[in-house]
Amino acid sequence: METLDRMQTSHVSFRNVQKTYDGETLIVRDLNLDIRRGEFLTLLGPSGSGKTTCLMMLAGFETPTGGEIRLDNQIINRVPPYKRNIGMVFQNYALFPHMTVAENLRFPLQVRKLPAADVDARVRRALGMVQLENFAARYPQQLSGGQQQRIALARALVFDPQLVLMDEPLGALDKNLRERMQLEIKHIQRTLGITVVFVTHDQSEALTMSDRIAVFNHGVIQQIDSPETLYEYPANSFVANFIGENNALNGTVLAIEGDECDVRLDCGTMLRARAGNVGAGGRTLLSVRPERVVLNGQAAECANCLDATVRELIYLGDQIRVRVDLADSHEFTIKAPISQLDRSLQCGDVIRVGLDPVHTRALDPLPAA
Repeated sequence: METLDRMQTSHVSFRNVQKTYDGETLIVRDLNLDIRRGEFLTLLGPSGSGKTTCLMMLAGFETPTGGEIRLDNQIINRVPPYKRNIGMVFQNYALFPHMTVAENLRFPLQVRKLPAADVDARVRRALGMVQLENFAARYPQQLSGGQQQRIALARALVFDPQLVLMDEPLGALDKNLRERMQLEIKHIQRTLGITVVFVTHDQSEALTMSDRIAVFNHGVIQQIDSPETLYEYPANSFVANFIGENNALNGTVLAIEGDECDVRLDCGTMLRARAGNVGAGGRTLLSVRPERVVLNGQAAECANCLDATVRELIYLGDQIRVRVDLADSHEFTIKAPISQLDRSLQCGDVIRVGLDPVHTRALDPLPAA
């Protein structure tokens, strides 16, 4: 009954969806996913993880091998793309080079046989959304990359879809423009109240733009949560290592008490950590973010206090990155505000390092390569 209620209230639902191209290898495996109306959902994962295939099935460019996809509780597995009323934005913009900006925007409206007066009004409104009202007579090649991406977005919005799909739409832009476009797209999405499904492999982009993020690996969603929850409380070691920077220490869980556990590192050091998805007696990968590690005086107040040898100091303006040898790890990184830097610190120094159990998470070990 609960599943039925979810399907009826979701804008989009995937139920037991599978996809294979060769009849043997599943690119998407038994996917169950509910997308809420008006949310910005990002599908995030490495290349080949199944995220783009899911987007293409929702768009209608690929057909599921098994399972159901529902839009507004209607099964759309066999509905052709042009009948789904879904806006689409691609990385390569996909603008018609022989058409002006206005003609590019008119095209999806004319296909839907809207009255000419309505078409012109919608085109003006869509150009206003992306602040390019004065560019209607230009051709795509006369626009910058950022302007072309705005026009591609306007074309996806011009026929008032309730659902817009975006496939790596900012991948071709430089860093500064990309960051500005992230905020612009999010602002437009919130203003219009539309549902956006966004595909990217860029973790920072996903964290910046999303209401929720679904992290894919090998065709399976590893975790779907808010950006903050994904970052601070990863469900497993794959998510911890894929989202942001992460330090990993290998050990064995000796005992679990409530939501905390005792872990013996491979070097013999005992630590206290937050219990994740491992049981007593099992191997674990302790996960801790670089910015959650504290140094020297503050370290003494932590339940876990260890000695570390400084191997590298990297000055980054507002912060310092310190790479240390700690326990059995030679790739342990600490990020600290520049105001906390001991100016006398040098490579080779031994420092005290604190790992708060609240921010040290015992997760499943990564599979062998």
